[in-house]
Amino acid sequence: MEAILAYLPALLSGAVATIYITFISMAIALILGLGIAVGRTSPFAPVRWGLRAYVDFMRGTPLLLQLFYIYYVLPYIGIRMPALLAGILGLSLNYAAYLSEVYRTSIDAIGRGQIEAARALGLRPRHTFSKVVFPQALRIAVAPIGNYFIAMFKDTALVAIISVKELMFTADQLSSTTYQYLIIYSTTFVIYYLISYPASLLVAFLERRMKRNDQILKPETGLLVGGHV
Repeated sequence: MEAILAYLPALLSGAVATIYITFISMAIALILGLGIAVGRTSPFAPVRWGLRAYVDFMRGTPLLLQLFYIYYVLPYIGIRMPALLAGILGLSLNYAAYLSEVYRTSIDAIGRGQIEAARALGLRPRHTFSKVVFPQALRIAVAPIGNYFIAMFKDTALVAIISVKELMFTADQLSSTTYQYLIIYSTTFVIYYLISYPASLLVAFLERRMKRNDQILKPETGLLVGGHV
């Protein structure tokens, strides 16, 4: 316990950095993912093809390689950035591709009758999306978005490879200087679990709440506009 208490402040400091990276990266990925999902419905074929190629490329290559490329390769063409920024950028770009698919499938799950009813009411396309389609799609997307948030929290360990001073990097530094591998890595395991498990419970709670308070109406029974019938 004395050894654990001696290393715990440094590990908790790294955990704070990990949580910070997770929230910033997830916020960026959510916005980019939505933009990609909407862009893939564009009437312009080159836009759809380009975004589809981006999603396929990011999902088809390892996140670790993407981080290496951003931090080590881009400087060869004059694009240099701090390790923290490179880590956030890599996580954001990677998860934006996955989240765009979550948005896209959630939007596709909305009944065609909802869109037709909105048009019949005279809503413009942007109002149809923001007031009718998106509120319903967001309910469907809550659970997978929560799961990706937890996955991103664990994937932040990869940014230690490019020297971002988060939890895993701190554990590596401590263990390499003290040789207390068992104590340090076991404590790191516990810290990751104590943070991710409550997040898992929160995701499950939100999913149950969405099902319990589900207000999505069938096309023949009504139209859900901005969360209200």
